[in-house]
Amino acid sequence: MTAAPGRRSSTFTRLLRHGFTDASAAERLLDSPELVPLRDDPVLLDALGATADPDLALLGLVRLLEAQPGPGARRELLDTLISSKPLRDRLLGVLGASTALADHLTRHPEDWQALVMYEAYDLHPGVEEFEAGLAEADDPVSLRVAYRRCLLSIAARDVCGTTGVAESAAELADLATATLRAALRLARAAAPEDDALCRLAVIAMGKCGGHELNYVSDVDVIFVAEPAEEADETKALRAATRLASHLMRICSETTVEGSIWPVDANLRPEGRNGPLVRTLSSHLAYYQRWAKTWEFQALLKARPVAGDLELGEEYVAAVQPLVWKAAERENFVPDVQKMRRRVVENIPAAEVDRQLKLGPGGLRDVEFAVQLLQLVHGRTDTSLRSGTTLDALGALAAGGYVGRADAAQLDEAYRFLRSMEHRIQLFRLRRTHLVPEEEAELRRIGRSLGLRTDPVAELLREWKRHATVVRRLHEKLFYRPLLDAVAQLATGEARLSAEAARERMVALGYADPASALRHLEALASGVTRKAAIQRTLLPVLLGWFADSADPDAGLLNFRKVSDALGKTPWYLRLLRDEGAAAENLARVLSAGRLAPDLLLRAPEAVALLGDGDGGGLEPRSRAHLEQEILAAVRRADGAAQAVTAARGVRRRELFRTAAADIVGSYGTEEQPAEADQGALVDRVGGAVSDLTAATLAGTLRAVVRDGWGDSLPTRFAIIGMGRFGGHELGYGSDADVLFVHEPRDGVDEREASQAANKVVSEMRRLLQLPSADPPLLIDADLRPEGKSGPLVRTLTSYAAYYRRWSMTWESHALLRAEPVAGDEDLGRRFIELVDPLRYPADGLADEAVREIRRLKARMESERLPRGADPKLHAKLGPGGLSDVEWTVQLLQLRHGAAEPGLRTTRTRQALAAARAAGLITDEDAATLDEAWVLATRVRNAVMLVRGRAADTFPAEARELAAVGRYLGYGPGHAGDMLDAYRRTARRARGVVEELFYGITER
Repeated sequence: MTAAPGRRSSTFTRLLRHGFTDASAAERLLDSPELVPLRDDPVLLDALGATADPDLALLGLVRLLEAQPGPGARRELLDTLISSKPLRDRLLGVLGASTALADHLTRHPEDWQALVMYEAYDLHPGVEEFEAGLAEADDPVSLRVAYRRCLLSIAARDVCGTTGVAESAAELADLATATLRAALRLARAAAPEDDALCRLAVIAMGKCGGHELNYVSDVDVIFVAEPAEEADETKALRAATRLASHLMRICSETTVEGSIWPVDANLRPEGRNGPLVRTLSSHLAYYQRWAKTWEFQALLKARPVAGDLELGEEYVAAVQPLVWKAAERENFVPDVQKMRRRVVENIPAAEVDRQLKLGPGGLRDVEFAVQLLQLVHGRTDTSLRSGTTLDALGALAAGGYVGRADAAQLDEAYRFLRSMEHRIQLFRLRRTHLVPEEEAELRRIGRSLGLRTDPVAELLREWKRHATVVRRLHEKLFYRPLLDAVAQLATGEARLSAEAARERMVALGYADPASALRHLEALASGVTRKAAIQRTLLPVLLGWFADSADPDAGLLNFRKVSDALGKTPWYLRLLRDEGAAAENLARVLSAGRLAPDLLLRAPEAVALLGDGDGGGLEPRSRAHLEQEILAAVRRADGAAQAVTAARGVRRRELFRTAAADIVGSYGTEEQPAEADQGALVDRVGGAVSDLTAATLAGTLRAVVRDGWGDSLPTRFAIIGMGRFGGHELGYGSDADVLFVHEPRDGVDEREASQAANKVVSEMRRLLQLPSADPPLLIDADLRPEGKSGPLVRTLTSYAAYYRRWSMTWESHALLRAEPVAGDEDLGRRFIELVDPLRYPADGLADEAVREIRRLKARMESERLPRGADPKLHAKLGPGGLSDVEWTVQLLQLRHGAAEPGLRTTRTRQALAAARAAGLITDEDAATLDEAWVLATRVRNAVMLVRGRAADTFPAEARELAAVGRYLGYGPGHAGDMLDAYRRTARRARGVVEELFYGITER
C-alpha cells in the first residue's frame, strides 16, 4: 500500500523533525502492512523520536512484528504498544540502541513480553530474581537465551533512564553471578561424581567482583576448592578442576545463540601457568611468599559469587589482611604507578585518542587512583574497603582523603565515561572500549545520553571535558607525594593510636612526648572532616619533623599554624593534595625560629609552599615586588599605614625566600637537596636585596606623597652599598646606603637640602617604628666623613668631596655602590661620578695597597668579639667573608679599569671575572668561592635557626645541630661540620695570604 503524495510529504517532514536520518526509508517502513494500525498514530512517532536511533528502532520494530508467530501474536504486541507507554518506551528504546538485542528479539519474538512488567520489584532486580529467570535453562543454549532475555530487561531500564549507570552495572554483575551459578549447576549435573568429591567456590574478581560490570566483558574469577568429607585432596582438586573448566566452557563457548561472555581465570596465582584450582592453604602460601603488588590490588574486588559460598567467604576473610598490608611492601606506590604507565604505553598509537578505558583521562585513571588511595589509607580506615569504584570514591571523600569537589568531578566524569562505554558495547554486544569514528554511531551514542541539539559535537565536547578532568585529577591524586610517605608507615604508625603514637614519639627523638601527644590529641581528635584529614597527615609529618634537629618545635609550630588557619577551607586541602606542600611545611616549621615566626604572623603564606597560583617558592623579581608595594602604598591612608603595608609584603616575601632556602638545603621526597650551594646563596642574596630595594622604594614614595604630594623639590636617589649594593644581603643584614639629591630647576639648594634631609629622617623613623617583623635598619655610615658627615648630599657636593678629600677606604667601599631606589637618572649619574674612583685608570699605588691592608688588620682586631674563636668566625675569621671579599676587591681596584668583567658589585661574579682574566688560578678561585659560599651559608643558617643574626656557630647543642642539618650534616655530626668549616677556611686563608698580603709561602 502506498501513501498519497500529500500525506507522504507531510510524513516526511514529521520524520525529519523526530530525528530520522533516512526519512524516505522510514516512510516505506511505516507503510508496511505490519504497521498499518500505528501508521497515523502520533504517539508512535513521538516514542520513536525519543530513542537513540529512530531509524534503527523503526526497522527493529518491523522485524519484530514480522517475526511474530501469527496474526494473534502480532495483534497482541500492537495492542500492548498502543496501550502501554512503559512497554513502548522500553521496547523501542532497546531497538533504537542495540542491533544485537533486536536480533535476539527476532529469533525469540515472544521475549518482548519480558519488558511488559513495570512493577516496583521489576525495577531493581537482584541475584535471586535473575536466578529465577535462568532457572529453567537446562543446557548451554537455553542458558544463553535466558541470559539474553534478562539482559534485555537490564538494557531497557538503562536506556529509558529508569536506572543509572551505577545501578545498571550492579545489575549486570548480579546477572553474571546468577549465570555463573547456573553454569555451575549444569556442570555439576553433568558430573555428579565430581561434585561429590569437592567443595568448589567461585570468587568474582575485577568489575564483576566490584559490582560494576560492563555489558560485554570478561568475567574474572578465581577458583578455590577443598576436599569433601573423607575425600582425597588430589582427587578432589582434579574433580574441582573439571567442574571449573566445564563452567568456563558453558559461559565462553559460541553456539547458535552466540556466547555469554568469556570466563577469565588468569588473575589466579601464577596466572595461566598456575593450576586452575587451588586449595585455600595453597592460595595463602602463594600470596604470602610470591604474589606481586598488582595481585593484591586485584584482590581488592574479590567477592564469593557461586558454589560453596561458605568456603568463598573463608577465602576472602583469609586474603583480606594481606590486601590491607600490601601498601607496606617496598616500593608499593611506585610499582602501582609504573603499572599504570605501562598500560598506557602499550596502547597502539592509532587507538590512544579513542580509548575510553585505558587511555589518558579514561576509566582506568579513575579506578587506579581510587584503588591506590584505598590500599594506602584503607589499612586503618575500614570504611574505604569497598570493591565498587564509586562507593569507594564516596568513602574517600567522606573521610577527607579526597577533596569533595575533586570527588564530585571524578564521580560525574566516571559516570559519563561508563555511560559512553555501555552505549558503545550495547549496540552490537561486542567487547570494545574504543569510541567509534563514524558520525552515525557517534550520533546514536550522543542521543542515547540525552544530547539532542547537535549530538556528535556535544558528545565529543563532553567526552573531552570529562577526560581532561579525569587526567588532571588522576595526576593530582595518583602521583600525590604524600601517598608514598603514608604507604611507608607501618600499620600501627598510620593508625596513630595513643600508645603507638607515644612509643613512636620516643623512638623518633621527641624530647617531650607528653606535650607532643597533647598536640596530636588537639589536632586529630573528633569526628570532623578537619580531624580526619589531620589523622592522614600527622603520621607522615611526625617523621618529617623528626628528621630535623628539633621535632618538638616542628610539631608545636604545626599546631599553631593549624589553629590559626583552622577555619580556612583550603589549608588542609593544600597539604593533602598540592604537590610537596606538606613536606615543605614540615621542613620549614622544624628548621629553626625565623621561618615559623614569619609564617605565624601571616599564616596564609602557607599557600606559597604548594604548586598553585601563589607563585610557589620561586623568588619574585624586583620589578614585580616594587609594583606590588607601590600599589599598596597608593591605597594606604598616610605614610605610617603605607609602610605597614610594605612591611606586610616584605614579611611574606622573606618567608618565601627562607622557605625556599630551607627546602633547597634540606631537600624533600619530591625535590632532593640542591647540589649547587652557590646558587642557593645567590638566590637568597638576590631575593633579600631585591625585597629591601622594593621596600625602600615604597617607603620613599609614601614619605614624598605625605609631605609633598608628587612634587618633591629635589630629585632623590638611594645608592646601595656593601652587601646591599652587591646583591648579597642576608636575612639579618642592615641596608648600607648613601643618599644623593639634586635640586630641581628653580629650587633653592637650601630648600632642596631641607626636603632631602626630611625625607631621609622620615624614612628612617618609619622603618624603625616598633614592629614584630624583622627590622630593616638603614646604615649610612659609609657616606663621606662617616658618622660626622651629612646624611644626604647633592651630586655636586659628592663630586667636590671625592675630588678633594676622598680616601682609599672610600674608593674601596664604592666598589659595591649601585642605585637601588629613587630617581634612576640621578642614580646613573652618581655611578658615572664614582667609577673613576673605584676603577682607577692607573691602578692602585703601593701606598694605597698598604693602606688597605692596614685597614683590614685594624678592622679584624677591633671588631672580632672578645672570646670568639677566630677560626669559626664566618665574617672576620681567617678564610671568612672579609678575607675573600677584600682579596677580590683589591683585584678590582688594581685591574678594574683594564678588565670590564671586574666592574661588578657582586663578589662571586668579580671572582669569576678575575679567573677568566688570568689574575687568579682556577684552583685558587675555586677555593675562595667555596669558602665565601660556606661562610655565607653559615650566617644564613644561624639567622634561620636562632631568629637573630650572628657571625659564628651557636654554642647550644640543638641549635648547632640545626645549623648542621641546614648544611647537610645528619644527627651527631656537628663536629664533622666544624672540622669541615675550619678546613675550608684554612685553605682559603692560604690563598688570601698570597694574593692579598703578598706572602708567597703557603
